[in-house]
Amino acid sequence: MANSLNKVMLIGHLGDEVKMHYFEGGNCIGRFPVATNETYTNKQTGERITTTEWHNVVVRNKLAELCEKFLSKGDRVYVEGRIKTRQWEQEGVKRYTTEIQAQEMTFLNTKKELNNPGGFDSPNPAAAEPVDQRVKEDETDDLPF
Repeated sequence: MANSLNKVMLIGHLGDEVKMHYFEGGNCIGRFPVATNETYTNKQTGERITTTEWHNVVVRNKLAELCEKFLSKGDRVYVEGRIKTRQWEQEGVKRYTTEIQAQEMTFLNTKKELNNPGGFDSPNPAAAEPVDQRVKEDETDDLPF
């Protein structure tokens, strides 16, 4: 058994479109920000305060392609993965970023789904079956829907 655990679970909204980068050999990577909100009441003033935390999410290969196809700014998602910090040097200055390496996602609601309420790519909403929108990074089968 491992002596440590690196696991993140987020529910939030996309802050921008999925930005894709393609590599030789067919691999790809997608990046997008996810916003999570916390609301509390200031005990001294009684004012309701909402704070937003931004998370940089990274998805790879098939999961990235699915995110690019079905997600857009404002969509609500559940992201499960791990925290990864990376560093690089730019103009002699060390830079750092912390990212969420997504391993599993659930599309909770998408604007593309709202435009097509019967399901993804369904020309006839009455004939559409419910769609399993839970996607894992390492799926090797065809699309889950």
